[in-house]
Amino acid sequence: MKQLLVFACVLSAIGSGSYAAERPPNVVFVLADDLGYGDLGCYGQKLIQTLNLDRMAAEGMRFTQAYCGTSVCAPSRCALMTGRHIGHAAIRANREVQPEGQFPLPAGTVTVAQILKDAGYTTALVGKWGLGFWGSTGDPLANGFDHFFGYNCQRKAHDYYPAYLWRNGVKVELGSRKYSPDLMADEALDWVRRHKDRPFFLYFAATLPHAKFEVPNLGPYASKPWPEPAKKYAAMVSRLDDDVGRLLALLKELGLDQRTIVFFTSDNGADNPARDFLKSNGDLRGIKRTMYEGGLREPMIVRWPGHVPAGKTSDAPWAFYDFLPTAVELAGAKLPAGLNIDGISVVPALLGGELPVRPYLYWELHEPHFMQAARFGDWKAVRPAAGAPVEVYDLKADRQENHNVAAAHADVAARAEDILRAAHVDSPFTTGTTKKSKDR
Repeated sequence: MKQLLVFACVLSAIGSGSYAAERPPNVVFVLADDLGYGDLGCYGQKLIQTLNLDRMAAEGMRFTQAYCGTSVCAPSRCALMTGRHIGHAAIRANREVQPEGQFPLPAGTVTVAQILKDAGYTTALVGKWGLGFWGSTGDPLANGFDHFFGYNCQRKAHDYYPAYLWRNGVKVELGSRKYSPDLMADEALDWVRRHKDRPFFLYFAATLPHAKFEVPNLGPYASKPWPEPAKKYAAMVSRLDDDVGRLLALLKELGLDQRTIVFFTSDNGADNPARDFLKSNGDLRGIKRTMYEGGLREPMIVRWPGHVPAGKTSDAPWAFYDFLPTAVELAGAKLPAGLNIDGISVVPALLGGELPVRPYLYWELHEPHFMQAARFGDWKAVRPAAGAPVEVYDLKADRQENHNVAAAHADVAARAEDILRAAHVDSPFTTGTTKKSKDR
């Protein structure tokens, strides 16, 4: 209740209280696939053109210490959808189910889409799901989404010129060679047009710029004296930037600009063959499938004209599992009774304020082997493998994680051990007969 009162007071202070009472905001969450912290101009990128996302940052808020759910696709998305960190989440690794799909969310899972749907929102997922095959307990239409178009299976999503996509459980045969990101962006825009008159939640889980690296043309990079992988990756990032620009332009055209909060981020750090040339992860250590900052820290831009302060940069640390309670508060909804989540609402930070202090942020990974990480204050703990000594880094002084100070700060290392032990709860869903996904 206190947090809701704070939210109302801040809205009132910026002259928006009356609107909030009339209609809750539309919520759009754009998720890139394997985009690195340093891949956008507004995060220091010098070679790739991202004019629309740079403008989005200038018109909204850019977070410098926002984190994904973990550093690989399916579990990171599970954290986003369920509000639970990976020590508690049901999906903790990419596990494939033949012939098409991944290990499903278990029965009884409550997603952010389901809560918003129950609050009166119409909901859509366009892009990549990866949390359960059709007809399973992880079917997106059984987890709060009214509409789906794209790839249900993340392995199939590696192909940018597929034979078919899915729309609401029905195969859409594509016939001639068609570039799937274009089709999915068009679908997202068309869906927004058709649902502009009531509150909506759009989860646009784009597949760009994940491998394999296919793009219709190299655009402005065709004549660059760069390695070919760098040209292709840059063209894919700029194409994603164009899609975001089209979405933002449509919101303005429909008069929904001030009625829609848009989040943009990526599911994990970059791991492309040109990552060093392009500095895809900025100056951060690590890549996808590591517990270092380059695998976990993501670009995060939030835009909501008239509400989220324009041109502001925030160093408030938060993670994917904070999105569920944040969206619920924005919608004026309530968490279901008895729902256990790890996230907190970051609405105060979105509106220019401070986040409450929390004990820690936590991540774990189960591929290629078990590893853990936690952040508490400016301290970062990493256990790179089961049974390995914990590493400790002072992110305020050493965000590149070059200097393990565990020996010099035995008390901090001991606290880290306690956190890593307490945050992980064994789960029957982390093992089984399914094969590890070929998602790279």
